[in-house]
Amino acid sequence: MEAFWISTVAIFVAELGDKSQLMAMTFATRFKAWTVILGITVATAVVHLLSVALGGLVGDWLPTTAISIVAGLAFLGFAAWTLRGDELTEEESKKAQRTTRNALIAVTVAFFLSELGDKTMLATITLASRYDDWVGTWIGSTVGMVAADALAILVGRLLGKHLPEKAIRYGAAAAFAVFGVILLVEAFL
Repeated sequence: MEAFWISTVAIFVAELGDKSQLMAMTFATRFKAWTVILGITVATAVVHLLSVALGGLVGDWLPTTAISIVAGLAFLGFAAWTLRGDELTEEESKKAQRTTRNALIAVTVAFFLSELGDKTMLATITLASRYDDWVGTWIGSTVGMVAADALAILVGRLLGKHLPEKAIRYGAAAAFAVFGVILLVEAFL
């Protein structure tokens, strides 16, 4: 239980103000909250499982440069896609309201990419290298991350009701672009 609680608190704190928390806020203005939370949970569980395995096997060594470059380019692509916007026909709009599969995939992939090489991933690797309880570390880090991002989703949902769609689209595109540039700069520094 020690590894669980320490991982939960450490990752919750590490996630506060992180780019993925800002992404959660952005996604929450466009998609249903449960879809965003589910996408975050799936992505986080997978990334943190990999992190725990790496932490247990290789300690704190992880080549993140290539991962940061791919993630940075992907975020620039997300920015362009978001900025371009999409026009839905009435039929597509009704279909979009009935299904959230595409939103779930978008959120899961975006969070998966954003967490690769992120400070919470590296913190999870470090925690796993310090504690023999891989399962406790994995579940604790996942719970901490989802809890911090759920907080951001709540804030995003509240703000989203008061912002025009154009402002949300430009803000989301700018956020994705900033994250992409930050990941690329970090990769080359």
